Amino acid sequence: MSSRATGAKAGVAKSTARKTTAPKTTAVKSTARKASPRGAAAAAATKASAAPTLDIERSFLAPGVRLLAGVDEVGRGAFAGPVSVGIAVVDLQEQSLLDGVRDSKLLKAEDRERLEPLVRGWAVAAAVGHASAAEIDGLGIIAALRLAGNRAWSELLAAGTRPDVVLLDGSHDWLSPPAQVSLFDTEAAADPGVTECDAPVHTRVKADMSCLSVAAASVLAKVARDRMMLDLHSEFPGFAWNENKGYGTTAHREALRAAGPSSYHRSSWNLL
Repeated sequence: MSSRATGAKAGVAKSTARKTTAPKTTAVKSTARKASPRGAAAAAATKASAAPTLDIERSFLAPGVRLLAGVDEVGRGAFAGPVSVGIAVVDLQEQSLLDGVRDSKLLKAEDRERLEPLVRGWAVAAAVGHASAAEIDGLGIIAALRLAGNRAWSELLAAGTRPDVVLLDGSHDWLSPPAQVSLFDTEAAADPGVTECDAPVHTRVKADMSCLSVAAASVLAKVARDRMMLDLHSEFPGFAWNENKGYGTTAHREALRAAGPSSYHRSSWNLL
């Protein structure tokens, strides 16, 4: 099935990539978190967790290998909106650390917003790709993740950066092209305008907690997707996407029972 991004209103936004001439380090001080059950828990987790480094990334440094792409996704378990994949490329020989970056789930929204432009300036190149709820319904979540990731990958290539290796959060490589099981398998052709990732992909469980490139990618993806959900909230305010970002909170489920799903909900999922 072939489906292509048409813009933020379709739940898919074109990826953006940026290339810089030299990596640089920026220190970011975290601010105090206001007291709330969720905020206090996130603050405690952030304080307790060790800052991610580039130690694991640098273990991939070898002849012919210099640029590494850290990759992470957000929105996989949401009821509505796109799934989004961020990529942050680092130079294994020259990259410095970037203060304040953590897995996006451990950061306040205002901290992510503040860090996002710093991450883009720090990385050799950065991009975020999306796959819409309709594409998730039509292709399945794994193929949609691959589509979103390869949209981001294509933007990196278009901006002149080709990473030598990929470090992907998790235990499953959903980014590489799938093996063709038959002549009728057309999953890989979901978007013929997208170039598929051809670099070696290495997976690591909880890489977003220990690997700075992957944590940076998670911040990029989370900020981009949250902005899209805020935009969609103005069209469907009853679902409170400005607060739940499309995830299945109690209030979101109650709104679904009352009004039924919108065009941005993943209709193939068991939403209730």
